[in-house]
Amino acid sequence: MRADPPGCGIHATRPGICRRYRCLWLEGKLDEEDRPDRLGAVVDLMSQAGVAHLLIREAEPGATGRSPRLRAIAERFREAVPVRVADARDATDPDAPFRLLLAGGVERRVAGDHVTEWKAGEVVSEHRLPAFERFARRVRSRWRAWRQRDYLGNDPR
Repeated sequence: MRADPPGCGIHATRPGICRRYRCLWLEGKLDEEDRPDRLGAVVDLMSQAGVAHLLIREAEPGATGRSPRLRAIAERFREAVPVRVADARDATDPDAPFRLLLAGGVERRVAGDHVTEWKAGEVVSEHRLPAFERFARRVRSRWRAWRQRDYLGNDPR
């Protein structure tokens, strides 16, 4: 573990929320060569609806597929916790597509309310989210949009 995390070195005037954020690399839980700018992704442990998962936010779509190191990190974690792979540019969009890598080589690709499950490179099943989950996603999406209206400059008033 590093004595003093080196930080991302973006700039001295970044917002406080950015200053407080600590990805796994900044916490010293990944190797030195796993620095986000070298990996092409930020790797972090997150909790969503009470379920822990590893989150890989790719700087460019497909970075996990191109990077042997990102794939190794995902494989190391996926047997213990789900690994969510998403595009960093879509971080504020709750409906953005993502991949969920699960134990046993199972992968779920979620796009909107459509889910495709893969195993060993083949489609195992395709379905829509259950009606209640689709409803809950719409409610959450509208709630987030309402809460962010002032920040995003689209206040409907």
